[in-house]
Amino acid sequence: MHYLITGGAGFIGTNIAIRLLKDGHKVRVLDNFSAGRKEERIQKDAEYMEGDIRNMADVNKAMQGIDGVFHLAAVPRVPYSVEHPDETNDVNVAGTLNVLMGARDNGVKRLVFSTSSSVYGGNKGEIALTEDMKFEPKSPYALQKLAGQEYCRLFWELYGFETVSLCYFNIYGPYMDPQGAYALVMGKFLLQRSKGEPMTICGDGEYYRDYTHVNDVVEANVLAMQ
Repeated sequence: MHYLITGGAGFIGTNIAIRLLKDGHKVRVLDNFSAGRKEERIQKDAEYMEGDIRNMADVNKAMQGIDGVFHLAAVPRVPYSVEHPDETNDVNVAGTLNVLMGARDNGVKRLVFSTSSSVYGGNKGEIALTEDMKFEPKSPYALQKLAGQEYCRLFWELYGFETVSLCYFNIYGPYMDPQGAYALVMGKFLLQRSKGEPMTICGDGEYYRDYTHVNDVVEANVLAMQ
């Protein structure tokens, strides 16, 4: 099979590309490389197209000959979306709509969309979240991801184009960025561990979060595409 990964030079996309190539598939990546770290994430057996999901011409070009799309391209940080709601909306909503239209119009069989646990809002006093809980987005990013989910649902209902949305919770693992203003704490822990430094605990140590290893996310994506 021939798969397209939007945002495939990012943390999760790189891990999906590695798995698909290992399984014998052809992989094309569409990425604008805005997140940096380009060289260490390039897979020699994958095809890379530098482009932007906000540009319909780039999207249509990337869709040629593709069987399935893993749509990960996004501006993925909640604080950044609060500071820049217009920019993140252009990418996370308008860009997602472009990808859906491009996939539908170019004969793609299925699209797997990466969404976020933030669509459910903050802590509701429950140990675990379930899919039947009410959506309560509390940031532009969360609202934008929810809009992406709803577009995916509508494209299946209105056009018969198969979509699956996967909701992620705090992913960590190889190729994640452990530094920067929006780095996740798990990446910082791993960086400190690699340097033999003690892990820094902020606050009173009573916080809890749900973390997911990227290999489990990759497996979920592969199964969702079947």
